[in-house]
Amino acid sequence: MRTRLRMRPLHAALTSAATTLGITVALVATGTLSVAQDRTGQGAQELGDPDYGVCRGVDARCYHDWGNFDTTKGYKVLLYTHTAGPRHANLGPALATGMNPPLTDANVVQNALLELGADNSFQVDYTEDVTQLASPATLFKYNAVIFYSTSRDALDDAAQTSLRQYIRGGGGFVGVHNAFGTEYNWSWYEGLLGNANFYDHGPEQSGTVDTVDRKDVSTRSLPATWSFTDEWYNLIPAPTRVRVLADVDESTLAKGVTGNYHHPGHGRNHPVAWCQYYDGGRAWLTTLGHDAKDFSTDGSFAGAAEFQKLLLGGIESAMGRTPFCT
Repeated sequence: MRTRLRMRPLHAALTSAATTLGITVALVATGTLSVAQDRTGQGAQELGDPDYGVCRGVDARCYHDWGNFDTTKGYKVLLYTHTAGPRHANLGPALATGMNPPLTDANVVQNALLELGADNSFQVDYTEDVTQLASPATLFKYNAVIFYSTSRDALDDAAQTSLRQYIRGGGGFVGVHNAFGTEYNWSWYEGLLGNANFYDHGPEQSGTVDTVDRKDVSTRSLPATWSFTDEWYNLIPAPTRVRVLADVDESTLAKGVTGNYHHPGHGRNHPVAWCQYYDGGRAWLTTLGHDAKDFSTDGSFAGAAEFQKLLLGGIESAMGRTPFCT
């Protein structure tokens, strides 16, 4: 009888410890407990659904190699810059309907991507017309689809269905800057971004980017650290189960990291570029890309050359032209 009494406290303690461990693991898995930030119990709680009911992460078995792309005809991407809310100045004036409408010099992003493609032997079509995304058959003509600073509800029902079918059929997706401020209320799209969404940002300012993974094809030509100026997006949720490629060192942001809606920042792990497989396709993401000077070539804007290398590497890997997320 005494032995049983002595064992009960031990059994209760072990049970309690196992329960606590299980809860902690569950919280970390969902991002509710933010260990990555080294701010357990304070600051931003990286809330989000890490699964989204699909295969996602860095395991290539999540990819559907179903023969939808004939690379013997070369490589081709679709650039989508439709905005249904705030519009970044580097996009220039809104474009006319249809595919490849006329551009002005102020359409910096569109002109820069056309030049990037021409210099690196892949074709770029561009549009802000959502009807051009209405059919998976249309999207399957492209090795990757690029959302560059789209905003808010940039897709209608037909385009949402089309994008999902395209990704499920092995398509590539590149999300740049305010692609994270797009389709807030569509959970599948949040998953495509890596379980991430834009929340706020602090002042545009110079900071140091740490290339934390220099093995990936999109980062291997970059230095270990490089200076860059951006808005440094704060994210809720922040990415999970992805390969983080680059961070910003928050200690180098002289004007602080707290956002205009009081996000406290991400601490020692503030991602700015990452990749993942998602629901059969490839997704390469970066929150960088705010300033028109990002595409300068005269050395006048620190980090422009590095950003262009990063973006080019991301596009080429999402297209399947080079190894992806390795």
